[in-house]
Amino acid sequence: MMHIKSILAIALLLIVNKLNSQEFSSQVQRFITVDDSSYAITNVTIIDGTGNATKTNQTIIVNNNKIEAIGNSNNIELFGGIKTIDGSNKTIIPGLIMLHEHMFYTKPFENWFSVGQMTFTFPRLYLAGGVTTMRTGGSIQPQTDLNVMKWINEGKMTGPNMFVTGPFIEREGPKVPELGFINNAEEVAFLVNYWADKGVTSFKVYNNITKEDLEICVTEAHKRGLKVTGHLCSLTYAEASEIGIDNLEHGFMASSDFSTDKVEDLCNPYSARQGLANQDVNGKAINELIDLLIKNKTVITTTPNVFEPYTDREIVPGGGLDALIPQIQERLKANYERSQGRDANSIALFNKNLTWVKRFYDKGGFLVAGTDPTGAGRTVAGYANQRTVEILVEAGFTVEEAIKICTLNGAIFLNINKDTGTIEEGKTADFILINGNLNDNIKNIRNMEIVFKNGVGFDSKKLFESVKGQVGLN
Repeated sequence: MMHIKSILAIALLLIVNKLNSQEFSSQVQRFITVDDSSYAITNVTIIDGTGNATKTNQTIIVNNNKIEAIGNSNNIELFGGIKTIDGSNKTIIPGLIMLHEHMFYTKPFENWFSVGQMTFTFPRLYLAGGVTTMRTGGSIQPQTDLNVMKWINEGKMTGPNMFVTGPFIEREGPKVPELGFINNAEEVAFLVNYWADKGVTSFKVYNNITKEDLEICVTEAHKRGLKVTGHLCSLTYAEASEIGIDNLEHGFMASSDFSTDKVEDLCNPYSARQGLANQDVNGKAINELIDLLIKNKTVITTTPNVFEPYTDREIVPGGGLDALIPQIQERLKANYERSQGRDANSIALFNKNLTWVKRFYDKGGFLVAGTDPTGAGRTVAGYANQRTVEILVEAGFTVEEAIKICTLNGAIFLNINKDTGTIEEGKTADFILINGNLNDNIKNIRNMEIVFKNGVGFDSKKLFESVKGQVGLN
């Protein structure tokens, strides 16, 4: 038998840890279901995030917000004074660590789109959907995001641990009114250093930058130990990888490498998309690109949810239609009906991209995941994060691989894997209690009951319910 603590020692720890525990505002406290300093979850299935096989009949013990012990339930003896949660027929996975998230949501604007900050709804939805840590994949209001991060850390707001990316580094192109635009390469260094001083930890370059812009961004960010990611078009993946970009967003969906009429430093999205459509799924060019990215250790973020086709799928993938304000629900329903049976090209490219993403991973590429709640408005925080795991499994990844991509790999990229990202002794208690078995049906990931962040358990359903009908408003 493994003897954990004597009754006296546990009692003393309960007192000391309670004194040291984080204080939460009343607005946050109403979502907390577990705030005990010590507790155990028994008889539970664990997918630990390392990629190793699923383990059944496990007990996990948390003390002072850290995982103190994990083992077969038959070999762990619990003493009085510790709260116990029965995990029978339930699964624990690490908290999701997702790397292309936003605090904004897209809305129609003229012939393009506008974006609105979802400061109230999205932090709650991310946590409700199991995201315990996230990186924003570009900010339209970086100071707002930094304040939200601070207030979450202080217990004044409900949400995940956050890593904030600076404002989009972009030259003027499509008319997105919330984007700032640089006029010359000299502005890049100023932006990087100004926002690094403010506390952002990464930077995102966008569709219409030049090679010189990226070179300066990478140089200045790397001087400060920070990373650069990109949603590209004017630059190819190969060009950016050779310059030294750390991360590329959207799998291969933003690659302009296969355009037949590519002009240096210029974005032609139609040509880029046609190049992807024409590229053979097993073609020499895509395989050479994959090999180059792996050689240069360029990380890929897959964001399949934002590209999910319409035909015979959910209006809002992941089931988040009711989260939206009624006007947006009606618009999405109308778009969905018009698109049924008319998106064969999107389906083909969606599946081709997933094939390439898996090939990149299988050949040794480093893959992380995110959702990107933009596009046509069908991607909603929280719901989309759960759906992303489902899509990876549908694309041929094992359940254990999909969980690892969405947990440990994100932690490694953010350099926090010594503390979180897997369920291991000594790590922070960031994990999710799910009703059901994911290996039986990956859609059971939608049955999240308690999301534990920094050892504190939050009611997933109550968080989802608290913002129903409000996304798109605030």
